Amino acid sequence: MRKASLRRTTKETDVEIAVDLDGAGKAAIATGIGFLDHMLELLARHSRIDVKVAARGDLHIDHHHTTEDIGIALGQAVKQALGNMKGIIRYADVHVPMDEALTRVAIDVSGRPFLAFKAAFARDKVGAFDTELVEEWFRAFATNAGITLHVETLYGSNDHHVAESCFKGLARALRTALAIDPQAADEVPSTKGQLGG
Repeated sequence: MRKASLRRTTKETDVEIAVDLDGAGKAAIATGIGFLDHMLELLARHSRIDVKVAARGDLHIDHHHTTEDIGIALGQAVKQALGNMKGIIRYADVHVPMDEALTRVAIDVSGRPFLAFKAAFARDKVGAFDTELVEEWFRAFATNAGITLHVETLYGSNDHHVAESCFKGLARALRTALAIDPQAADEVPSTKGQLGG
């Protein structure tokens, strides 16, 4: 059972997370940040990972701490649910269009955290959400999930579409990379015999 749940509590935030990597894409998201709720709902839907997030944070200051801590906790939950990563496909790459925007995402579920993020936003905000927090969320998630993640928006003029194509790209890459390879279900996909070390 590739499931995990955890709670991350700091003086700034209180975040509860649950994931089922073999779910149906069900989402129960309550972050207090409408745009982030939308991004996490579509992440669940398109990755087929069941995701529950309940977060309370210092939103009277801004959205930074809550957004980053949700990325941290969700990454930790995915890593925990993966266990020894036996049988996963490991690699995936996708191109995801969202109207005029096109984003390329490549992933290696390696146990080695790294983020390369290239997406330009024309505005400081989408609604009330700071667009600079898109990259912050991706960095927190990749680092704590222990994945190598490359995200690049090739073009796009609508900031909502750019952000959405990034999250949908991650979702589709996770859907492939975390799937169990029926031809190698009992093998760790590495010549080292292990991942992450």
